[in-house]
Amino acid sequence: MNIKKNDTVIVLSGKDKGKKGKVLVAMPSENKVIVEGVSLATVHQRPRRQGEEGGIIHKEIPIRADKVALFCSKCNKGVRVGYKLDGDKKVRVGRPCGHEI
Repeated sequence: MNIKKNDTVIVLSGKDKGKKGKVLVAMPSENKVIVEGVSLATVHQRPRRQGEEGGIIHKEIPIRADKVALFCSKCNKGVRVGYKLDGDKKVRVGRPCGHEI
């Protein structure tokens, strides 16, 4: 999985198609990511402690990593990821433009 925490991604399909957001959590073992402001679920939360309020909250739920693409600010679109060697370091680059991500 080539998507990491704090990457900016764009959603490719589903009800949130076209939305951009930052990756909050990457789960490579499950091939899922949680993206800020995308795939919101309504959760009814009850108060757990005295004085705490319950209510309806909106929470991000995981989506499959193959449904999102890294967003390239130079191309202004979602791109596939390639790798190139920069000295002895391996860096991620966008495939169409070669811009370092």
